Amino acid sequence: GSCAPAPADESVPPRCPPACASFGGCGSYRDVGGARPAAGGAASGPAPLARPGNYFKMRRGSVISFNCVDSSLSSLKNCQSYINTGMDIATKVAFDLVENCNDVEEVNSMESVMLEYAAMDRELNHYMQAVEATVHQIKRDKPENIPDLKDLVKKKFTALESKNDDSDLRRNEKYIHFMEQLKRMRKQFGHHSDTDANESIEQIDEDIAVTQSQMNFICPITQMEMQKPVRNKVCGHTYEEEAILKIIQRRENQKKKACCPKIGCSHLDVKRSDLVPDEALKRAIDSQNKQTRPMP
Repeated sequence: GSCAPAPADESVPPRCPPACASFGGCGSYRDVGGARPAAGGAASGPAPLARPGNYFKMRRGSVISFNCVDSSLSSLKNCQSYINTGMDIATKVAFDLVENCNDVEEVNSMESVMLEYAAMDRELNHYMQAVEATVHQIKRDKPENIPDLKDLVKKKFTALESKNDDSDLRRNEKYIHFMEQLKRMRKQFGHHSDTDANESIEQIDEDIAVTQSQMNFICPITQMEMQKPVRNKVCGHTYEEEAILKIIQRRENQKKKACCPKIGCSHLDVKRSDLVPDEALKRAIDSQNKQTRPMP
C-alpha cells in the first residue's frame, strides 16, 4: 500500500496514487475498500482484541477494525508531500526559465504542470474527505451489520468529484503563489506575460508587480539586506525569515500576538502560516549583488 516516490523528471507529476477514481492503482485504495474486522473477520460478541488500534464495536457486538483505513490515509498524506515537492520544483524551474532565457512556451508548460498537480491534490483531498466522512458516519450511526466501506467511500468520493470546476484548480494556494511570484519575476527581469498568462492572473493584486528599483531589499527588523526574504500573505510586507520567526516565537512565549514590524502597517496578528518564501525578491537581491560585485 505504499505510494510512488517523487518523479525523476522534475517537470512531470507522479502518476500513481492521485488517480484514485479507479480505486485500484494503489494498494492503499484496496485497503480502504476492504477494511477488515478484527482478527480477520467479524467477531460475534465482544471478542478480545489482539492488539491496540482503531477498532469500533457494532450494535450487535461485532468489532470492525479501521487500522487499514488509518494506514491508507497516512499513505495518501505522504502522496500529498510528493505533490507539494513537485510543485516547488516546477516553480523553481519556471523561475530559472524566466531569469535565464524567458522561454515563454516552456514557462507556460510549467504552469500546466502546476495545474496538473493542483488537480491531483484536489482528488487526493476529496478521497481523504470521503474516507473520513465514511468512518464518521459508521461511528455515528452504529449500523447493526458491517457496511461495505468500499461502496460508501466510492459514493461520497463521486459526489465530491461531481462538483469539480476548473476554476477550483486556480484557487490552489501553491498555484496562486506560483503565479504571483512568476508575475513579479517577469516584471523584475523586464519580460511581459503573454495574453494567456495575463488572463490567468488578472485577479491577482497588481501591487505585487513592482520593479527592481521599487523593491525594498532591507528587512524592517534587522535593517540589513535580506538573505532569505519571506512575504506576509496578509499585508504583503517582507522580512528576513529568521528575524520574523524570532519575533513570533517571543510573542507566543508571552502569550501575545505578533504585530507586523513594518512602520505604518496595521496588521496585528502575524502567524507562521501567513509567511511564504519571496523567491522573486530573493532573486532580485542576488541579481543586484552580482551586478555590483567588483570584478576579480
